[in-house]
Amino acid sequence: MSKRTGPTNPLLKSAIESMRMRGSKGVKIWEDVARKLSKSTRSRVEVNVAEINRNSKDGETIVVPGVVLSAGSIEKKVSVAAWRFSGTADKKIADAGGRAITIDELRKENPKGTNVKLMV
Repeated sequence: MSKRTGPTNPLLKSAIESMRMRGSKGVKIWEDVARKLSKSTRSRVEVNVAEINRNSKDGETIVVPGVVLSAGSIEKKVSVAAWRFSGTADKKIADAGGRAITIDELRKENPKGTNVKLMV
């Protein structure tokens, strides 16, 4: 019998449960984010700011269901929501005129998840 893996952080577990409840009300993006955050740490998404810069447009809202890493540079003014930002990733995003926020903050600001791009 294999042991189930997944998050052990109580804050992350609470956020996942909250997103699943929101997903059950017809908001698919929060269900997708919850499913991706439920994976084991090794399987969770990691995105560099350079990748966000390549795959986004000015003014977009990006959700990263995992960690945003600080490798590379970003010149676009985007809002990035993630579970966690490492190193100087949040500073690079802010210096480019964007916002670095938690997924919970975005979910409260935009409960229906409209005009949000999921980056995995």
